[in-house]
Amino acid sequence: MDRRNFLAVGSLASVSSLVVPFGIAQGASRASHETLFRGVDFTTDGLGLKPAEYVELLTKAVDAGAITADNYSRGGLVEQLEQEFSRRLGKPAAMFVPTGTLANHLAVRKLAGTDPRVIVQAESHLYNDSGDAAQVLSGLNLIPLAVGETSFILEQVEEWVARSKSGRVEAKVGVISIESPVRRRDHAMVPFEEMQRISSYAREQGIRLHLDGSRMFNLPFHSGKSLKEYSALFDTVYVSLWKHFNGASGAILAGEGDFIEGLYHARRMFGSALPTAWPLLAPVMQFLPTYEADYARAWATAEQVFALLQTDGRIRVRKLPDGTCRVFLTVPSRDLNAYASRVSAHGVTLPHAREGSTEIPIQVNPTLLRMTPGALARVLLEALD
Repeated sequence: MDRRNFLAVGSLASVSSLVVPFGIAQGASRASHETLFRGVDFTTDGLGLKPAEYVELLTKAVDAGAITADNYSRGGLVEQLEQEFSRRLGKPAAMFVPTGTLANHLAVRKLAGTDPRVIVQAESHLYNDSGDAAQVLSGLNLIPLAVGETSFILEQVEEWVARSKSGRVEAKVGVISIESPVRRRDHAMVPFEEMQRISSYAREQGIRLHLDGSRMFNLPFHSGKSLKEYSALFDTVYVSLWKHFNGASGAILAGEGDFIEGLYHARRMFGSALPTAWPLLAPVMQFLPTYEADYARAWATAEQVFALLQTDGRIRVRKLPDGTCRVFLTVPSRDLNAYASRVSAHGVTLPHAREGSTEIPIQVNPTLLRMTPGALARVLLEALD
């Protein structure tokens, strides 16, 4: 994907660190240097690694001595990541979990205790994409609020808490779970101020709080609030290890020490004490330290591309009011899939348009740093009918 006459964001060295990680150009894989870690991918949260690219990163990490094996998901690289995320999120402890689905489940399961009602967003992953696991496997009662909206507000929470208390058989709300950004709402974020209001009320009521922060490392750029400021509002926080940090799978669940202590037994009970987790996590420590800065530079590049498209006038750009990484392009093409194919011939991958839509939903991510803004804009424009 080309961009035009704008300078690349950041130095050439910083861009090449994303294109050719771990010094591949100096290593044995000189042939792959020409084909791997190239192109802009608007479909992914991270780098969207191809299998061969993942193998390169895995090999280089091992060769560099950056990997210490774990034993059934304990110790080694797993423990290193747990400690690093604990520090970055401002929580005393953290635990690796193979999937975000299980991280959310384990969190609300333990937080709920004897109060099994859990308030969730109707559009959240926990409510829509877990196959009723919390209900079937842990006896929880998920209460979905704010259908079709990014999130509920405090007044809706207060109404449901009061309703739960006033029944002939009292059934208290034990947990409030909030996802932000919300994937099903095009990665829109929940306003920080509303989170604060809900958190303060929940603390007063003795209700526990969980943050599904799968993509929360994008939030500081858009809200101006730090990761620790978000984490402080919640008892537990989940972060994905593959979406931004290019692991093959995995999640981190962070919280207080007494909450995390011994939770690996529940992880094992659910069949998720992987004998060796390190191959899933090998790339994470390479990308974690610089992700927030890389994401900010990717947005600087994106804004220059959008300005070029606006100047040309044929492709329109739409952003969400509380948006994060998702942006929509209105492309004047008779066949958007054919347009995407023409763009892909120049190293730029576009998502498919939604059925019946004239917009293409793109993701801003660090792969944008692989091209200059001018070259990327030029690819998008020259592929038009």
